[in-house]
Amino acid sequence: MAELRKTPLYPLYKQYGAKTVEFGGWDMPVQFSSILFEHDSVRQRAGLFDVSHMGEFLVTGRDARAFLQYMLTNDLSRLESGMAMYSPLANERGGCVDDVLVYCLTSDSYMVVVNAGNIEKDWTWLQHHADGFSVSLDNRSDATALLALQGPLSERILQKVTPADLSALKYYRFVQSRVCNASALVSRTGYTGEDGFELYLRPEDAADVWAELLSLGEPDGLVPCGLGARDTLRLEARLPLYGHELTEDISPLEAGLGAFVKLDKGDFVGKSALQSQKLHGLRRRVAGIVLDGRGIPRQGYSVLHQGRTVGQVTSGTMSPTLKMPIGLVLVEADLGSVGTELAVDIRGKQVAAKVVKTPFYKRSAGENPASPQS
Repeated sequence: MAELRKTPLYPLYKQYGAKTVEFGGWDMPVQFSSILFEHDSVRQRAGLFDVSHMGEFLVTGRDARAFLQYMLTNDLSRLESGMAMYSPLANERGGCVDDVLVYCLTSDSYMVVVNAGNIEKDWTWLQHHADGFSVSLDNRSDATALLALQGPLSERILQKVTPADLSALKYYRFVQSRVCNASALVSRTGYTGEDGFELYLRPEDAADVWAELLSLGEPDGLVPCGLGARDTLRLEARLPLYGHELTEDISPLEAGLGAFVKLDKGDFVGKSALQSQKLHGLRRRVAGIVLDGRGIPRQGYSVLHQGRTVGQVTSGTMSPTLKMPIGLVLVEADLGSVGTELAVDIRGKQVAAKVVKTPFYKRSAGENPASPQS
């Protein structure tokens, strides 16, 4: 068995009490204190995540934009320098190779952020399609560390250590600046449903930035957080997780990401299949459910309607914010409407469930809205 990979912050994990697990080939912290405490800290104050396992590719050259327009389902024509965009990366059948963030550095230079477990696959996929385009691809994953500072107090905390005017930085915008005297790309993005920032750094700077942020943020309640809280936070905000709501066989349309599929732009990989899905109607779709009974809907559990299996759970948890079992399910399309009565088979017992409007949790009006991301 291959040795698990470690982020630049791994030597600090023990100091902060981390409990680690295998995730996408990496040895990552699932929690530092408790998932519930970390979750609540992000909802109410702020949390700091090490997400340096994510992958980063640089795409440069005369045809950089045209190449990414062809590879992604979203429309990059609206992307200007200093802006980021979320997009599925589709295969020819309309399924998802991955879902990514694209950062426009200049008109012919982009950073593509991919999921950790898909780095090798995505790299091969992009290289395979690069023929005919005047582009250069550079895998910068090992040369990039990534910290995510999330929560309603994240701006106040980060402003202490950066000269960038964070109040002027809009959602899905970024600036090149300094954080704790380290060079960083500061992006107003995240994967928690809260306001927050993602900091792209040199690996050798990550530990010092991590430690200084936690020290200076302690009076505001900043705590280190693991992947456990990241998962419960993203699920409450109905943000998809690759391998769950998105796979090679689940299309972005089926996953409810139609807003990020621009069929009216030029040609792109998967366009024909996605057009056909839209024209003929979806056979299945991802919907949100709450359980009316005991148990937690786990990935892979069968979903039933009037005793008939109609789909399966893609993600589920006991919502720390709502104090009830919630889940995302992939079911027959006509059974994904709000109010539909379903059941989840939990260890042989059918537990009643109902389709509800998502996201399960949404921040107060006037704050940055939740949006899918890698």
